[in-house]
Amino acid sequence: MAKTAATTTAPRLKALYSSEYVKELQAELGLDNVNQVPKLEKIVVSVGVGKNKDDKRHYEVVRNTLTKVTGQSPIDRMARKSIAGFKIRAGMNRVGISVTLRGSRMYEFLDRLVNIALPRVRDFHGVSASAFDKAGNYNLGIVEQSIFPELSFEETQLLHGLQVTFVIKNGNKQNSRALLEKFGMPFEKEGGVR
Repeated sequence: MAKTAATTTAPRLKALYSSEYVKELQAELGLDNVNQVPKLEKIVVSVGVGKNKDDKRHYEVVRNTLTKVTGQSPIDRMARKSIAGFKIRAGMNRVGISVTLRGSRMYEFLDRLVNIALPRVRDFHGVSASAFDKAGNYNLGIVEQSIFPELSFEETQLLHGLQVTFVIKNGNKQNSRALLEKFGMPFEKEGGVR
C-alpha cells in the first residue's frame, strides 16, 4: 500500500523572490549586503465602515468580502478617540474591519491581486506611483470589491472599497517600487496614459 504524503509548496511569488528577485534587486539597487534588499513584511487589507457603522447588513457584507478575498478571518477596529461630530466614542464604536496577511497567504493574495483582480478594473491605466510613504510602504485604494473573482454577483450588490497597505522592510520609495515591480505591480506610465 503506497503512502501519500501531503507536500506543501511555497507560493509562486515567494519562491521567485527567494531564488531570483533577491539577487536581481541587490545588483539593480547597488546594495552591498543581501540583508539590505527590500522585503515584503506584511499586507494589511482594511475597510472603513464609516457612516454605516450601525448597519448590520453592511457590516456582514464587508466582513464576508474580507474573509473570502483574503482567506482569513478579519478583526474589528475600534475608535481610538472620541469625535462628537461623528457620534464616535473611544473604544466603543466599530469604525473598520481589517486583516493582516503574512507568510504564504500574503504572497498568494499579492499574486491574485496583481494577476487576476487589477486587470479586471474598468479603464485601468496602472496604479498610482505616488502612494508611497516615507518608510517605503505602499497604499493602494480599491474602489469596488467586485474586481475579486472570489465574490459572486449577489455578494457585490452592496458596493464598498478596500484599502491595501504593503508594509516593506528596508524600503524607501525607490527600493519599494523596484520590489513591487518585480512582483508584477502595474504602475502607471509617467507623462500620460499607457
